[in-house]
This record gives sequence, C-alpha cells and structure tokens, in this order.
Amino acid sequence: MITLSNLTYYPIKACRGFDLAEARVERMGLANDRRMMVVTPEGEFLTQAEHAKLALVTPAMIDDTITLSAPNFDSLRFTIKKTGAISLVNIWESKNVHAIDQGAKTARWLSDWLGVSVRLVHIANGFKRRLNSDFAVSAEDQIGFADDYPILLISDASLQDLNSKLDSPLGAVSALPMNRFRPNIVVQNCEPFAEDTWKRIKIGDVEMALINPAPRCVVTTIDKETLEKSKEPLKTLSTYRKQKGGVMFGMHVIPLNEGEIKIGMRVEILE
Repeated sequence: MITLSNLTYYPIKACRGFDLAEARVERMGLANDRRMMVVTPEGEFLTQAEHAKLALVTPAMIDDTITLSAPNFDSLRFTIKKTGAISLVNIWESKNVHAIDQGAKTARWLSDWLGVSVRLVHIANGFKRRLNSDFAVSAEDQIGFADDYPILLISDASLQDLNSKLDSPLGAVSALPMNRFRPNIVVQNCEPFAEDTWKRIKIGDVEMALINPAPRCVVTTIDKETLEKSKEPLKTLSTYRKQKGGVMFGMHVIPLNEGEIKIGMRVEILE
C-alpha cells in the first residue's frame, strides 16, 4: 500500500523547511507554505542559487509569530503582517504580485545575515497569484511564492534509485537527503518514479492532480547544512532523467479541494 511518509512546509521561500505530522491542504498548497519571500529593495525575489546562506535561515513559526535564527547569529522574533500597505514584487513570470512588507527590523536582520540589502514580504491576504493557464486545472488554481505549482511530490523510492546510481569509480558519493529537492509531500511503498505515471491521487479526502515533472536547477547541488556545492545530483540525473525542458525529479501537484492530510495515510491512485 502506498502511503504518505513525509510532509514539509517552508514558511519562507528558499529558507529552511519543517516536517509535519499533519497539514492542511489549501488551494495555494500546504497551509503557510512559501507565503513569505525575501526580495531586493526593488521587489525581485532571491533564491539559494545566488544567496546560498538562505538555506541556513530557520523560520520557526507558531501561529502568526516567527522566530528567525541562523548559525552563530542573534535570533529575531516578529508577528507576520498580512494586511496593510501593498508592495509590488516579482517572481519569475508573475509581475506586480501584491505583498505586505514585514518591517525594518526583519529587513535589517536578513540583510545583515546575507550581506546584501533585502526585504521580507508576505503575500497579501486575498491576492490570487494564478497558475499558468496552460497547466491550470481550474480558474481557482493559485500559488503563493512557490516557483510554479502549489505542491511538489516525490517518492522515497525515486531518491533511493538516484542514490544507488551516485557511486562512481573515483569513490562513493554520500547519499543525498531528500531536502536537496525540497518536496512538500513524500510517499513510500511504490516503484521508483511511479509518480511520473500518476495523473490523479487521493490522500484522505483531498484529491490532487499531478501535472508534469519538475525540472531541477543548481539549487539541488547545494548541501543545505554546509553550503558546499558539487555537480551532484544533476550530473547523475542527466544520464537518465533528462527530458525536453531539463533534468526531471519529482512531480508538480495541484490540489483539487481542501482538507487535512496526515503521515501514514493511504495514497490512492485514481488515474
């Protein structure tokens, strides 16, 4: 029986994620997942590709209060603002997304940590960042500050398959952890890359559409603990997971309704 083995949400895009025993699935993805984002003063989003130190920022969230921490750095606590003066920010093809700035102290903390001037924003209450109409299931499909889709799903078996191929004649490469790929949902007890073939699944009362494979970028080559960069996993994935559009690992998912999901629940393949 295929089951849900891990749930992770990322309060701030590109920063550290948190594992959950259960989560609410909303049309925008897991509750509180990537609703916040670090941007330049001009409103352009930042990623780990240019600012790897984002990976070491831990945003511990309790209700609407967040404590930011980083190694050997004083922590900062603040209350999330979801309404107020609108800031316009850009992420990929989405321009002028309505966001709420989280204040000068938060901006100063992140700027000091990253060594570059930045702001922290939360997507404005009520604003709907629509999915690309070519891939959306319905007009209600929307995302926060995730790259393209509300949810990313990967199977444990797919990662195990990748790790089995990482050994090289020059010596064994350490197995890569799942956090290299930053999925929201991990499932177990299926064949490697079985998720590629699923079109619709159900977990608890929540139905989800699997839209297309996720192309992977250089962010996957950054060790999330040491910030060391290497050629893996892209080097190995390119030998057997290269498709038109890039090297694929994981599936983009759109929730079709809302509800609660929990670790251990059965993953039913509807289509």
